[in-house]
Amino acid sequence: MVKIIIKISIAIITLLTMLACEDVVNIDLDTAAPKLVIDAAIKWEKGTTGNEQIIRLTTTGGFYDNQIPAVSGATVFITDDTSTYDFIENLGTGNYICANFNPVLNKTYTLTVIYNGQIYNATDTLYPTPNIETIEQTTTTGFGGEENIQVKFFYQDNGAEDNFYLIGFKNNNISFPEYGVVDDEFFQGNQMFGLYIDDLQPNDQLTLSLQGISSRHANYMDKLLNIAGTDGGNPFTTAPATLRGNIINQTNPDNFPYGYFSLGEVDTEDYVIQ
Repeated sequence: MVKIIIKISIAIITLLTMLACEDVVNIDLDTAAPKLVIDAAIKWEKGTTGNEQIIRLTTTGGFYDNQIPAVSGATVFITDDTSTYDFIENLGTGNYICANFNPVLNKTYTLTVIYNGQIYNATDTLYPTPNIETIEQTTTTGFGGEENIQVKFFYQDNGAEDNFYLIGFKNNNISFPEYGVVDDEFFQGNQMFGLYIDDLQPNDQLTLSLQGISSRHANYMDKLLNIAGTDGGNPFTTAPATLRGNIINQTNPDNFPYGYFSLGEVDTEDYVIQ
């Protein structure tokens, strides 16, 4: 035991010595040409009109950049079979806002972005979402005897079709929400649930979300979360590997953008840990 303590002490002293001597070194890195990033997630919150929607345009930047470059001067609109919905730029923010969008379940929409002489298009369908029916809090005991609080929310799957869901949990103590992708392959027509386990304490606040998505969107999100290293990662940070979404550059297909165009009904519930 004495030898172990001595070894640990030496390791700690060595580590502290290294930290005391360290300098910040910026390594020259090659920076690729900026690529357009299109964050076009149209979400229709249950109980709202869904008229107000935002599409965010940015570009990739250098490794040491402290700010994400916002895109200005783009033309952005969404069309369906009868209407065109213009997204007007909020100058300097990269946000393009529409105040009269008309969400209709199971309707197909097409996104168009025109920027720097390039035309980008994507098509997706607005998918329905079941209601979050109940929320359950339980306490489990881990292998070391510690107690962990877990929260489940339950929803009913539609047994008449194959469904894919994006599940989200936003903990008020954590900067970014955590997401997971599930499907009903083994739960067709049955009650399903989303599960959140963390170091939760009484009075912590959670926002639970459920969104119906397409199989292609589910595949994209699954890969994105894997690239992030964990389903609890922030999916809006720059991925360390190239991941192409469903948005196509019609002018120059090789100059594809990052991001994804999706539409979905969303159900959310707030929950306070007991």
